[in-house]
Amino acid sequence: MTGKWRRWPFAAVFITAALLLIEALWIPVKAEMAQALMERAWSRVMRGESEARPWPWADTAPAGILELPERGIRQIILEGASGRNLAFGPAALNGVHQSDLVLSGHRDTHFRFLDELQPGERIRIQTTQSLREFAVTQFDIVDSRNRELVLDPSADRLTLVTCYPLDAAAAGGPMRLVVTALPLAAPDSDSRIARHYP
Repeated sequence: MTGKWRRWPFAAVFITAALLLIEALWIPVKAEMAQALMERAWSRVMRGESEARPWPWADTAPAGILELPERGIRQIILEGASGRNLAFGPAALNGVHQSDLVLSGHRDTHFRFLDELQPGERIRIQTTQSLREFAVTQFDIVDSRNRELVLDPSADRLTLVTCYPLDAAAAGGPMRLVVTALPLAAPDSDSRIARHYP
C-alpha cells in the first residue's frame, strides 16, 4: 500500500467523527437560536399581534415565558407539546392559561436544569393575561408505562415534565422526572416539599 492509500482510513475516521460532532451540536444550537427568534415574536405578541410567528414557516407562536429568577433562566413557552414544538422550547401540554399548567421540555436542552432544582425555588409564568409565581415543592420519578399524568382543572399548580435520567445515553425511555410547584400564596407550602424516588 502506498503512503497515499494509508491515509484514507484516518481521513474517513476524522470525517465521520466531525460529522457526528456537528450533528450532536446542532440540537442545542438550534434550540438556542429558536429561543432568540421566539423572544422577538413574544415582543410582537405583547404589542398585540395575534399570530406572531418566530419564523415565516412556523406553525406555532409564543404563548408565554418561563422564568427561574435565581438561575437567570428565561424561556419562551409554546402551545402544544408536540415533538416538533419541543425541539424549539418548553411546550404547554394543556394551554398556558390553565390553573393546572403542565409544561414539557427536552432533558438535554431546555429542561436540563430540572435535576439541579431545589425545594422552594421560585418559578414565574408570564402570559398575555397574567404573571404567576410558584415555588418548587415536589420531585417524582415515574414510569410512564404504569402511571399517567392526571390533569385536574380545579388544581392550582405548575408541573414540569422531562425524560429521566437526564444524562441517559438514549432518548425516549419510559421514565419521567416530574417537578411540581405550587403558587407562592399557597398556605403551608413548605410542609409539602418532598422527593419521591422509587
